[in-house]
Amino acid sequence: MTPKILLSFDVEEFDMPLEYNFNIAIETQMEIGKKGLDNLMPILNDQNYMTTLFTTANFANQYPDSIKALSEKNEIASHTFYHSKFTTADLLASRIRLEEIIQKPVKGLRMPRMRQVPVADINEAGYSYDASIHPTWLPGRYNNFHLPRTKYREQGLIRVPASVSPNFRIPLFWLSFKNFPYAMYLGLALQTLRKDGYLSLYFHPWEFTNITAFGLPKYTTKGSDNELLDKLYRLLNDLNKQAEFVTMSDFIQNGSME
Repeated sequence: MTPKILLSFDVEEFDMPLEYNFNIAIETQMEIGKKGLDNLMPILNDQNYMTTLFTTANFANQYPDSIKALSEKNEIASHTFYHSKFTTADLLASRIRLEEIIQKPVKGLRMPRMRQVPVADINEAGYSYDASIHPTWLPGRYNNFHLPRTKYREQGLIRVPASVSPNFRIPLFWLSFKNFPYAMYLGLALQTLRKDGYLSLYFHPWEFTNITAFGLPKYTTKGSDNELLDKLYRLLNDLNKQAEFVTMSDFIQNGSME
């Protein structure tokens, strides 16, 4: 079976500066998120790269035409309603609103900042899968070494963790991509792809525009704008030689579960 790449982007309002006590208006949060999304359009429109866009309903309400257009090729999934606040009711409300916008079923969920919520709540809100697991240790955030490293079922819900390396569970998420030397990152990605048969990677559109003016640590802004976009093009080209890009839903529908 051909290895698979699950490329996803968390499409959201750029609220990260709020975590660092930097005041940023909601209008600016939306503008930065949309500018990054626009910068990614060559990738999102490229038939070689099927992607899953975990989108907040708040962002989709601001740019419904863009999200509807993107849904023609890419999968739209839920990133709940708002990025900075959450209630259990947002699980269902975000799915319903996204479905109204794209006129298609919304099957998947990723919680902002990989927050954990009860599986029963996810099931009750009508999702088929959850991509909110990061099975590694992130200082100050979570320690998920005890969770499965690859896809699994929990209470009937399919869970697709973000990829980490087979050895030592080195994360392959957006901060690693920014800060690791390219050869090191690619080597870990290919090692994981060979071991697992698939690779689940996630980024944010706002990474691919200039975010150096918002009081963020350098490790979060490194290479932002064109440099990081060029690095992403290079990664996708290298991975495309080894595997097929599919949406999360297609991967689950056509893959087997142990």
